[in-house]
Amino acid sequence: MNAVARVPDGAGPGLPPARPRHPRARSGNFGVLDIGSTKIVCVIARIEPDGLPRALGYGWQRSHGVKGGNITDLAAAERAIRAAVAHAEDMAHTKLSGVIVNLSCGQPGSRQRHVQWTIGGRAVTEADLRAMVNEGRRRMAEEGREAIHALPLNFTLDATPGVSDPRGMLGESLGVRLHIVDAASASLRNLGNGLLRCDLEVEEPVSAPYAAALSALGEDERELGATVIDMGGGTTTLAVVHEGLLLHTAQVPVGGWQVTNDLARGLSTPLDQAERLKTMFGSLFGTIEDEREMLSLSQIGEDGESLARVPRAQMLSIIRPRVEETLELVRDRLAEAHLGPEAGQRVVLTGGASQLVGMRETAARILGRQVRLGRPAPVRGLPEAFHAPGFATTLGLVAWGGGEGRPALDFDDVSQGSRGVFARFVNWLRDRV
Repeated sequence: MNAVARVPDGAGPGLPPARPRHPRARSGNFGVLDIGSTKIVCVIARIEPDGLPRALGYGWQRSHGVKGGNITDLAAAERAIRAAVAHAEDMAHTKLSGVIVNLSCGQPGSRQRHVQWTIGGRAVTEADLRAMVNEGRRRMAEEGREAIHALPLNFTLDATPGVSDPRGMLGESLGVRLHIVDAASASLRNLGNGLLRCDLEVEEPVSAPYAAALSALGEDERELGATVIDMGGGTTTLAVVHEGLLLHTAQVPVGGWQVTNDLARGLSTPLDQAERLKTMFGSLFGTIEDEREMLSLSQIGEDGESLARVPRAQMLSIIRPRVEETLELVRDRLAEAHLGPEAGQRVVLTGGASQLVGMRETAARILGRQVRLGRPAPVRGLPEAFHAPGFATTLGLVAWGGGEGRPALDFDDVSQGSRGVFARFVNWLRDRV
């Protein structure tokens, strides 16, 4: 499905209030690319003087060559990416050379590392802080992983914990607790290769669940602590945010596609029919009427005019176990993180698969937390379809371009941090392709 129609230039209702332009907001036009298992979306935007983004062009395509967030077929993925980007470029009258892209490939990991640094009685400099962040990155590289984000959570200067900004302070030893989001180097090479084939550079990779959190959480939720669960087509991811900082991310390889696949197998119907049934009649609630309500569907290998009839209860009995299994896996990932009260008691569900009837109630029961359904904050210039939960990651990437979500001490910048990872991949690829 492609989206190329123009939309009115007005701001429209429901937009967040204007605010001062973020000091780290991108200048001029910039592009974001959301590479998912079910769709690939490109948006070209700019940050207006009132601090809010405006979309200049957009396009999306059904995803091909991507499975579980990883590129599995370079040629197919290239065609889909090129089509989505071309629609956005034509609409915005802009040619992209690079994009902000979501990171969901390479089995992303989330871990905290403590780095100790000798100061020797002098004042702490910014160079010391950069060196500590780079040391955390180096440790991950030794394990065959690339650090995409290396975010300082807090510092300890000698015996003083909880230092937010040690620059200019005197001390003998400085420690930092880093939150590192990393991924397998080989998968990142495939991502870099896929975009290189599309004549695009990765300007900044952003953790996909964190991007979803940026668009779906309110300011109070980010500060007090909340967990965002983004239920996509091929994966379900989570991000824990507290005091405005990203504390933890995780990913389980199960999403809405697995529910559709279970239905197709269990009902012996084509995948497109299974998806239609799930969308129109799917639910996690059951009633006594479900045994009597019959659904018509075509059977695999049968003439399209020959329809079978099955009780709705049979379909629901297939959907419910898979969704419950997914939420139980998320619950286990949260328990393994040992975050305690920092994770907050608030869960926000987003992503296309979160729209199944009864998902909020089922999640609250299994996770034992307060749950609400989240929608991304609207962006001017985008049609209403983009403000659905399935576009949370896309609009979170736009928010990142506007400066949202970046730490107060940002040593994960373009020149020294994330972009350097992909610059090495690009150089590696150019030597061999």
